[in-house]
Amino acid sequence: MRRVMTTIAPDVPVASAPPASTPVEQMRTEFAFELPRGYVDDSGVVHRSGVMRLATARDELVPLRDDRVRENAAYLTVVLLARVIVRIGSVTDVHAGVVENLFASDLAFLQDMYRRINSEGHTRAAVACPECGHGFSVDVAGGRLGES
Repeated sequence: MRRVMTTIAPDVPVASAPPASTPVEQMRTEFAFELPRGYVDDSGVVHRSGVMRLATARDELVPLRDDRVRENAAYLTVVLLARVIVRIGSVTDVHAGVVENLFASDLAFLQDMYRRINSEGHTRAAVACPECGHGFSVDVAGGRLGES
């Protein structure tokens, strides 16, 4: 990228913005997922697909003031996931009560996904075939039914 240098005072160079034709990099902030089992709502409907967004500093700090977390540090996961999960199926009001009612395998899946997208920046995992040992990577967020 080429910057144009101009001066606003004698001997004080200032970098100007790049030309408007320079493509702007888009940051991915939301990640789709497929739960291994699915969230079962009060009506008995199973919801498997969902979206998780990147966490902000506030998302990680606010739960520390929550009385439920102060009483039981393990509850931090529940409150934190409730803040960053945008939706699960048609459920858009994802709160601690929804996360509490997830199956343990789904909670573990979401914890791992949270760690991957917020620490590593992606949802890919290195795996190996149990039969031949061949290594490859998979997107643990999935995309279509059966992927995860």
